[in-house]
Amino acid sequence: MSDTYCPLIQDMVKSNETVKQVNMVTVSIHGLVSAFGIFENLLILWVIGFHVPYSVLSIWILNLAVSDLLATASLPIFTYYLAQGSTWNMGPIFCKIHSAIFFLNMFVSGFLLATISLDRCLVCLRPVWAQNFRDVRMAVVVCISLWILAFLNTVPYYLFRGTIKRQDDRIMCYYNFMQFAREGNSTEDCGIWQDATASSKFIIAFLLPLVAIVGSYVTVSSSITRRGRRRTYRFFRLVVAVVVSFVLCWAPYHLFCLLEAIAHYRPELRQFVARGMPVAASLAFINSVLNPVLYVFSCPDFMAKIRQSLSKVMESVLVEDLDDVCRRRSTTRSSVSELLQRGQRLCSAPSHNNSVGQDEDPSVF
Repeated sequence: MSDTYCPLIQDMVKSNETVKQVNMVTVSIHGLVSAFGIFENLLILWVIGFHVPYSVLSIWILNLAVSDLLATASLPIFTYYLAQGSTWNMGPIFCKIHSAIFFLNMFVSGFLLATISLDRCLVCLRPVWAQNFRDVRMAVVVCISLWILAFLNTVPYYLFRGTIKRQDDRIMCYYNFMQFAREGNSTEDCGIWQDATASSKFIIAFLLPLVAIVGSYVTVSSSITRRGRRRTYRFFRLVVAVVVSFVLCWAPYHLFCLLEAIAHYRPELRQFVARGMPVAASLAFINSVLNPVLYVFSCPDFMAKIRQSLSKVMESVLVEDLDDVCRRRSTTRSSVSELLQRGQRLCSAPSHNNSVGQDEDPSVF
């Protein structure tokens, strides 16, 4: 690996400062998000996979839960990285894989949230077409296509990612654009790659999904308004929650990515970007926890399924325990009854049969 890096990375390599206060906040956020997100998304996968008939909406939510589960499951690794003082000890390949999971979730989440919004808009505006062509098979094909598209968009970030050793012997897991820079044009190429990655993430994973979400819900809301105010108000609350959560979780991250690209030309911004990027990434991960809350747990039917599923599990556990106790009691009672009957036969037997007691002592009864 080359000993020279892009200007922003060079400043990070020379920095010996560990922002412990920011790291502790980030570690705490990551720990809470990871624990709750893993449980939450596993619960959704369990309920949809075993207790809910497959439908178009369940396919959307199932894929969204898989993506969010991957993101939240990778959080403990990044939490460990931060807790160790922002030093990566798991090798360059795992650095690439861990970073790729984050970006894969970023693209898949944006694509799926936009797809769910467009699907609802289509059902509302074209109910006949939706009835004839909207089915589970179509949803599966769309989801596979979205995963492939997200994977292709993730590949550049996998290639650019690498481990970089600082002067204080800490190891970063970050971009290393210099490994693809042309000789003699390294600084210019660094700026080009930095601008390209930041702008492409912002447009593909944030701006376009946001436009699709807002545009779809505005269209649906205007259509529902003609049917009655009460339904519009309930729908409006969900729309506001979806848009606000998406913006609050992902806007800070993309803002810092754009600032990071600007910092290539504005050195005074580099320290601010280095401090704020971990916190912004943590907020982005929170979206993996909010997605199920907004799209799944807000649905009364799904909550009823969860309660039914949990009650069935507890009921089966209790029934198994009770059956086990009953079997043990039944076995014990039958054994005692059998022994009492044998004792009564021995006590009432003639004296010349007492030789049997050599094998079975009747005094034990």
